Amino acid sequence: MTTKGKLLAETLKKIFVLDTSVILYDHNSVKSFQEHDVAIPIQVLEELDNFKSGNDTRNFEARSFIRLIDEAAQSKLINQWFSLGKKQSGKFMVVLTETPPKINAETIFGGDKTDDKILNVALRLQEENPGKKVVLVSKDICLRLKAKALNLPAEDYETGKIKNVEELYQGKTQVEGFDTNLLDELDANGVANIDSAIFQSERANHFYIFKKNRKTLNAFYNKELKTLSKVNMNAVFNIEPRNIEQAFALHALLDPNIKLVSIQGNAGTGKTLLALASALEQRKNFRQIYVTRPIVSLSNKDIGYLPGDAKSKTDPFMAPIWDNLRFIKEQFIGDPGTYAKIDELVATEKIAIAPLAFIRGRTLSKIFFIIDEAQNLTPHEVKTIISRAGEQTKVVFTGDIHQIDTPYLDSESNGLSYLIAKAKNHPLYAHITLKKGERSELANLANELL
Repeated sequence: MTTKGKLLAETLKKIFVLDTSVILYDHNSVKSFQEHDVAIPIQVLEELDNFKSGNDTRNFEARSFIRLIDEAAQSKLINQWFSLGKKQSGKFMVVLTETPPKINAETIFGGDKTDDKILNVALRLQEENPGKKVVLVSKDICLRLKAKALNLPAEDYETGKIKNVEELYQGKTQVEGFDTNLLDELDANGVANIDSAIFQSERANHFYIFKKNRKTLNAFYNKELKTLSKVNMNAVFNIEPRNIEQAFALHALLDPNIKLVSIQGNAGTGKTLLALASALEQRKNFRQIYVTRPIVSLSNKDIGYLPGDAKSKTDPFMAPIWDNLRFIKEQFIGDPGTYAKIDELVATEKIAIAPLAFIRGRTLSKIFFIIDEAQNLTPHEVKTIISRAGEQTKVVFTGDIHQIDTPYLDSESNGLSYLIAKAKNHPLYAHITLKKGERSELANLANELL
C-alpha cells in the first residue's frame, strides 16, 4: 500500500468509545470492531470493579473483561494505545484524561454523573482526533440521546442483534392442496416417509398444517429422517392442548430426538404450563426437572437488598412457576395418588424451582431443564446455559420477545430471539410461536386491544 493509501486508510478509521452497559452485555465486545480503535473511559473500569463480585451473568462478564484486558496488556501501559493481539484489528486504550472538552457535558447537564464523564471522554477524543470519526457505543438509549444532543455520533452495540424480528422464524407453515395419497398414508399410519422436492430446502424440524378441500392434517417434518409424523391433540399429564399451536409445542417437548426447544408467545398462550406438563409426563426419563427464570429486580437493585433469607428473596420471582405447578395439581383432585406424587416430587427435589443464578457450577446431565422468561437473557447467557447441558438433558426456553424487563435488552438483542434465529436449521432443535391466548377472554382483550 502506498503512503497515500495508508494515510487514507488511517483517516477512515473510527474510534469507538464503549460504556459499561456494552461490556456487561458482551465482554468480548472490544474485539468486535474490526480495524477500528476502541477506547473505554476509566470510569467504566471503575464501574466494572463494582460488578466483579457475584454469581450473576453481568458479574461474569465484568470479571472476564478485566482478565481479557489484563492478559492483553501484560507489561504495556493501558492508558496508551496497544493491540489486543488480534490480527487486522484496531488498538485499545483506557482513557484517563480529566481535561474537560470545549463542549463540557458535566456543565451542560448540570451534574456529576458517570454518564456525563463518559460523554466528556468521547468528546475529548473527538477534539484530539479531527481526522477520525469518534462514536459512542452504548446499550443505554438515554445516554445515546444525550450524546446526539452534543453532536456526538452514538449507536447501539449491534453484535448479536437479530434484525426484522417481526419476520422471526415461527416454526410452522400452512400448506394448501397437498398430495392426498400422502396425507391418507400419514393419517392411517401416523407417519409417512417423504422425499418430495417441496421439503428439500425446509428447516431441519418444522410443523405443517396441511389443508385440502375440507380435510386438515397436522404434521411434523424431520429432515434427517425424511419423515412426516402426525401431530395429535392428545392430553399430556392431564393438560389438553387448546389449539394446534399448543399441540405442536407438546409434540416437540415430548420428542426424545429433539434436545433443544424454544416456545415464544404472548402472555397467556400456555408456554410454561405446556413445558412443565411435558416434563412431568417424562419424569421417569430424567434425573431431575429443573425450572428456572432469570431474576430481574426493580430499580436495578440486586435481590440482596430484599429482606429475609435466600428463599424469601427469590420466592416472589418464582411465583408464576409455582402457580403453573399448582394448576397442574388441580387437574388430579380426583386422583389422590398422582396429586400426592407431585408434592412428593417437590419435597424430594425431583422437581426443583429456583432462580437461574443458582445453577452455576451444577452438572446438567439427564435433566429436563426449563428456562422461563428467556427474553430477559443475553445471547451469551443462552449460549452458556446450552453449553452446560450434559448427556440425556433436554433444554427448553420459553418467553415473549416483546415483554422485556431487563435494562439494555430489546426484541432484537435478547437471547431468545438470538436462539430462534441461529438454531432454526439444527436437527436437535425445534421451535414454535404461540399466538392464540388461552388464559381468558379478558386476558386476550388486553393482548389484542391495549
